[in-house]
Amino acid sequence: MSRRRSQPKDLAQSRKTCPVSLTIYGCYRSRATRTIWLANELGLPFKHVPVVQIYRLPDPNAPDAPLHTGSPDFLEVNPNGRIPAISDDGFHLHESLAINFYLARKHGGPLAPANAQEEGLAVMWSLWAATECETHALNLQYHLAAYPPEKRKPELVTAALAALAAPFAVLDKTLAQGGGFVMGGRFTVADINVAEVIRYAKPGTQLFEAAPHVKAWLAACHERPAFQAMWQAREAEPA
Repeated sequence: MSRRRSQPKDLAQSRKTCPVSLTIYGCYRSRATRTIWLANELGLPFKHVPVVQIYRLPDPNAPDAPLHTGSPDFLEVNPNGRIPAISDDGFHLHESLAINFYLARKHGGPLAPANAQEEGLAVMWSLWAATECETHALNLQYHLAAYPPEKRKPELVTAALAALAAPFAVLDKTLAQGGGFVMGGRFTVADINVAEVIRYAKPGTQLFEAAPHVKAWLAACHERPAFQAMWQAREAEPA
């Protein structure tokens, strides 16, 4: 598997080369990680406005409550009250996959689809991850790792492992035939979109043992400096 990747020497320095027009709303413990990772890969300067999910707050109406997904100021950006959302020179956009395709098209170079066929493949794989894998992958994350033992439901783990076996096999074959990438023979926005779903399934280790190309691909994605910068910030954020 090819491990060749762009490695900005200093992500913070690369952002100083152009003025900030992009604002990313969301917290790191959300799907905003997809957009922040992509912005890091692109070397885009951006302002990060932390927005917490309202369900995480004991009293969202408290005077000292942080900006959250039900705050009037945030609802002006995304009236659905979901994160992430962006503002780009006054243009508001929400839904993480739509945001990433927009940023890739605007700034992406080799990260963006090169033609209509690649765009179709990138959209296909991103939607595939969201519809075929994400719910089951999240159940593995919650019920094998994130939740306390008394809240975990083994039957959901069993169902998720069974449901993900076939999609993992499909992705494994695609990566084997595609030089270790989702599409285009290179690292693209599609890899980010899919990897950020497959990451949730990491507690289901048997899935990765049965799909060695998926295991190697995800490890390579997570070795990228842009991912590492995002993850370091995520780890510093309060749980």
